[in-house]
Amino acid sequence: MLKKNIMIGIGILSVLLGILGILLPLLPTTPFLLLSAFMFSKSSAKFHKKLMGNKVLGGYIYNYSERKGLRLRDKILSLLALWGGIIFSSTRISNIYGKLFLGAVLLGVSYHLLRLKTLKN
Repeated sequence: MLKKNIMIGIGILSVLLGILGILLPLLPTTPFLLLSAFMFSKSSAKFHKKLMGNKVLGGYIYNYSERKGLRLRDKILSLLALWGGIIFSSTRISNIYGKLFLGAVLLGVSYHLLRLKTLKN
Protein backbone atom coordinates (compact mmCIF):
# COMPACT_ATOMS: atom_id res chain seq x y z
CA MET A 1 0.00 0.00 0.00
CA LEU A 2 2.83 2.43 0.87
CA LYS A 3 4.68 1.59 -2.35
CA LYS A 4 1.50 2.20 -4.36
CA ASN A 5 0.92 5.58 -2.69
CA ILE A 6 4.53 6.63 -3.27
CA MET A 7 4.27 5.71 -6.94
CA ILE A 8 1.02 7.66 -7.28
CA GLY A 9 2.66 10.65 -5.58
CA ILE A 10 5.64 10.49 -7.92
CA GLY A 11 3.25 10.20 -10.86
CA ILE A 12 1.27 13.27 -9.80
CA LEU A 13 4.44 15.27 -9.14
CA SER A 14 5.90 14.34 -12.52
CA VAL A 15 2.67 15.32 -14.32
CA LEU A 16 2.88 18.72 -12.63
CA LEU A 17 6.55 19.09 -13.53
CA GLY A 18 5.82 17.99 -17.10
CA ILE A 19 3.10 20.62 -17.44
CA LEU A 20 5.42 23.21 -15.93
CA GLY A 21 8.04 22.09 -18.45
CA ILE A 22 5.77 23.24 -21.26
CA LEU A 23 6.26 26.78 -19.99
CA LEU A 24 9.87 26.63 -18.78
CA PRO A 25 12.53 25.95 -21.43
CA LEU A 26 15.04 23.96 -19.35
CA LEU A 27 12.50 21.75 -17.61
CA PRO A 28 11.85 18.71 -19.81
CA THR A 29 8.21 17.88 -20.48
CA THR A 30 8.35 14.49 -22.15
CA PRO A 31 10.47 12.56 -19.61
CA PHE A 32 8.23 13.70 -16.77
CA LEU A 33 5.08 12.70 -18.63
CA LEU A 34 6.55 9.32 -19.54
CA LEU A 35 7.53 8.80 -15.90
CA SER A 36 3.97 9.64 -14.85
CA ALA A 37 2.52 7.15 -17.32
CA PHE A 38 4.89 4.46 -16.05
CA MET A 39 4.20 5.17 -12.38
CA PHE A 40 0.46 5.18 -12.88
CA SER A 41 0.57 1.99 -14.96
CA LYS A 42 2.22 0.22 -12.02
CA SER A 43 0.12 1.76 -9.24
CA SER A 44 -3.28 3.06 -10.33
CA ALA A 45 -5.34 2.03 -13.33
CA LYS A 46 -7.65 4.97 -12.59
CA PHE A 47 -4.88 7.60 -12.80
CA HIS A 48 -3.27 5.89 -15.80
CA LYS A 49 -6.58 5.85 -17.68
CA LYS A 50 -7.15 9.51 -16.79
CA LEU A 51 -3.69 10.54 -17.99
CA MET A 52 -3.79 8.53 -21.19
CA GLY A 53 -7.34 9.69 -21.90
CA ASN A 54 -6.42 13.34 -21.42
CA LYS A 55 -7.30 15.31 -24.55
CA VAL A 56 -4.05 17.28 -24.56
CA LEU A 57 -1.46 14.91 -23.06
CA GLY A 58 -2.77 11.39 -23.69
CA GLY A 59 -2.13 11.08 -27.41
CA TYR A 60 1.21 12.83 -27.10
CA ILE A 61 2.42 10.39 -24.42
CA TYR A 62 1.12 7.35 -26.28
CA ASN A 63 2.62 8.29 -29.64
CA TYR A 64 5.96 9.25 -28.15
CA SER A 65 6.28 6.23 -25.86
CA GLU A 66 5.33 3.80 -28.62
CA ARG A 67 7.91 5.43 -30.92
CA LYS A 68 5.23 6.25 -33.42
CA GLY A 69 6.27 9.92 -33.64
CA LEU A 70 4.54 13.23 -33.12
CA ARG A 71 1.84 15.08 -34.98
CA LEU A 72 3.05 18.03 -37.03
CA ARG A 73 1.07 20.36 -34.75
CA ASP A 74 2.83 18.97 -31.67
CA LYS A 75 6.24 19.34 -33.31
CA ILE A 76 5.56 22.93 -34.30
CA LEU A 77 4.20 23.87 -30.86
CA SER A 78 7.14 22.15 -29.14
CA LEU A 79 9.68 23.92 -31.33
CA LEU A 80 7.99 27.30 -30.91
CA ALA A 81 7.87 26.92 -27.12
CA LEU A 82 11.48 25.70 -27.06
CA TRP A 83 12.85 28.47 -29.25
CA GLY A 84 10.77 31.17 -27.56
CA GLY A 85 11.77 30.05 -24.09
CA ILE A 86 15.45 29.69 -24.91
CA ILE A 87 15.62 33.05 -26.69
CA PHE A 88 13.82 34.74 -23.80
CA SER A 89 16.08 33.03 -21.26
CA SER A 90 19.25 33.90 -23.14
CA THR A 91 18.35 37.60 -23.05
CA ARG A 92 18.13 37.39 -19.24
CA ILE A 93 21.60 35.99 -18.62
CA SER A 94 24.95 37.61 -19.31
CA ASN A 95 27.20 34.60 -18.65
CA ILE A 96 28.67 33.32 -21.94
CA TYR A 97 28.77 29.74 -20.64
CA GLY A 98 25.09 29.94 -19.76
CA LYS A 99 24.30 31.18 -23.27
CA LEU A 100 26.40 28.41 -24.79
CA PHE A 101 24.60 25.83 -22.65
CA LEU A 102 21.21 27.21 -23.73
CA GLY A 103 22.37 27.10 -27.35
CA ALA A 104 23.45 23.48 -26.99
CA VAL A 105 20.08 22.57 -25.42
CA LEU A 106 18.29 24.41 -28.22
CA LEU A 107 20.19 22.60 -30.96
CA GLY A 108 20.03 19.19 -29.30
CA VAL A 109 16.33 19.23 -28.54
CA SER A 110 15.47 20.77 -31.93
CA TYR A 111 17.45 18.03 -33.67
CA HIS A 112 15.70 15.35 -31.61
CA LEU A 113 12.23 16.72 -32.35
CA LEU A 114 12.90 17.12 -36.06
CA ARG A 115 14.18 13.54 -36.31
CA LEU A 116 10.96 12.08 -34.88
CA LYS A 117 8.55 10.67 -37.39
CA THR A 118 5.74 13.09 -38.28
CA LEU A 119 2.32 11.53 -37.86
CA LYS A 120 -0.71 12.36 -39.91
CA ASN A 121 -3.70 13.54 -37.89
